Amino acid sequence: MPDTADHTPTIQVLERAFALLDTLSAQAEPMSLKQISEQTGLHPSTAHRILNDLTIGRYVDRPQAGTYRLGMRLLELGNLVKARLDVREAAIGPMRDLHKLTHQPVNLSMRQGDEIVYVERAYSERSGMQVVRAIGGRAPLHLTSVGKLFLAHDDPQRVRAYATRTGLAGHTRTSITDLSRLERELAQVRARGSARDDEELEPGVRCMAAGIYDDQGKLVAGLSISAPADRLEEAWLERVKTTAATISAALGYRG
Repeated sequence: MPDTADHTPTIQVLERAFALLDTLSAQAEPMSLKQISEQTGLHPSTAHRILNDLTIGRYVDRPQAGTYRLGMRLLELGNLVKARLDVREAAIGPMRDLHKLTHQPVNLSMRQGDEIVYVERAYSERSGMQVVRAIGGRAPLHLTSVGKLFLAHDDPQRVRAYATRTGLAGHTRTSITDLSRLERELAQVRARGSARDDEELEPGVRCMAAGIYDDQGKLVAGLSISAPADRLEEAWLERVKTTAATISAALGYRG
């Protein structure tokens, strides 16, 4: 049988405090002691005693006598957690798991201006593919799967401005080098929720990518798999999307 002990508080008063906080979090308006007692199943005197202690710690506020809501201390702690969240730290474990499944390089990239920057990679010699761009390396947005994710989130005016600034220079014979083709590609990215690089940055290398989002729903990074063009498996795309969603959830995304 699965061991559930690790998921249940061993101290009863903590279990009850968690239940009270969860109940308060489900309501936008302050709640009366009677409502809280009914929803948690706690006796009013027990709920009152624990709520008083939580109020002292500022985890619960008492806006009016007999009513309760979540306190500002939770907001302070939440902001501390958010400030300490690191995309790379959240991503490295899931990236390694994805690499173990595919045996291909798994890349974490972020946008800086008109380029993506490779900030982390899960890689081994077993992939049989030489990694050309090291961590810290850069590449144009329109030539990479992750870059296309970011461009797909830009409005049409910003995409046109990007095309004007960069000239949409190509690296290979399959690179996208004209605006109309890029716009069609970005429409497909938005429709699919994922992006691809079909030997557009490096000959013989194909990539597929999915976005990583923070707690505000902002695209902050992209996760991609790179593989020799003849070895990229379509089944990997769902794995990439699932892994990106796992990392997003670790950053507080609830979309």
